Amino acid sequence: GLNAGTCAQKAQAVQALRPFYPLKGLLDLAKLPRSTFYYRQKAASRPDRHAALKEAIKAIFDSHKGRYGYRRVTAQLRQLGQCVNHKTVQSLMAGMGLKSLVRPKKYRSYRGEIGRTAPDLFQRKFGADRANRKWVTDVTEFSVAGDKLYLSPIMDLYNGEIVAFETARRSRFKLVDNMLTKAFARLNEDERPILHSDQGWQYQMSAFQRRLEARGLAQS
Repeated sequence: GLNAGTCAQKAQAVQALRPFYPLKGLLDLAKLPRSTFYYRQKAASRPDRHAALKEAIKAIFDSHKGRYGYRRVTAQLRQLGQCVNHKTVQSLMAGMGLKSLVRPKKYRSYRGEIGRTAPDLFQRKFGADRANRKWVTDVTEFSVAGDKLYLSPIMDLYNGEIVAFETARRSRFKLVDNMLTKAFARLNEDERPILHSDQGWQYQMSAFQRRLEARGLAQS
């Protein structure tokens, strides 16, 4: 059978040609049942139930100069008290032609072994029974309107919370160093999570490892 999108397009075409040709001939040519045509006509005349939501999406998208994708737009809508599904926002943004200018990609910071690598203490066990037991970190490179931006966050595996993050236009050690300073400030004196990462050059540096050791955190 025809999907809703195809039916709507055919009904629209039939309606446009209706003043010039007999309706029955157009419906036969389009292989569109008369009942479906009238249903699509009625649906097209109904007010847009998403009109207010689309206005809010456009306002958020424009206010952030096109840097927000559907996930961040959804998050902001929810902060404003709108109970909305991210798939609905994604579909509406696609229909409105709103596409984020930000393009994330995996930043490959592995340069071989330039320092001491750490053992995998997680052993693929990425669950945690309470907060500040298991942290993970990584560096992601974004292209924002043609410029590079690097994001370095720490996420708590207990609930997916971003404990701390740092951004910079260049991938330097200060990026992860500043992130650690922010993350340590969130810990109680007795909390010593394991910090898991890939084997990127930042995490092999002795300066990075010294900071973890000084705070009593194990590196994985």
